[in-house]
Amino acid sequence: MGSVEEHDELLQGLHAQLREIFETSEQGIYLYLDDVHKVCNEHLSSLLGYNSPEEWADVNEEFTASFVDEGSRSLLVSTFQDAMDRKIGASIDITWKKVDGDVVDTNVILVPVEFEGTLFALHFITAK
Repeated sequence: MGSVEEHDELLQGLHAQLREIFETSEQGIYLYLDDVHKVCNEHLSSLLGYNSPEEWADVNEEFTASFVDEGSRSLLVSTFQDAMDRKIGASIDITWKKVDGDVVDTNVILVPVEFEGTLFALHFITAK
């Protein structure tokens, strides 16, 4: 894996390439490399009760503990690992934790995407 600076540059580069999708999609979207290197759109930050995508991205603690309801964590992690290892997409039902402690049930479409030799996971989230 590269340095923090390299990861920042890669995340910014892929996010810029996907900017129109992030800005115009009717779904919540996030792009994930690791717990620190992630970005979401306005739909997702709003769905989870954050004031902005930047506020959501600034949460640098363990991703699943911060954002995912305990009952959905193992499914999200195993699906992510399978998608990244096997280069496959998946659709799963995940319950997210909102910033205020409430939860929201969603369907998540997760697909691996490569950018400049680095594999990211791109997630599309629809509230149920």
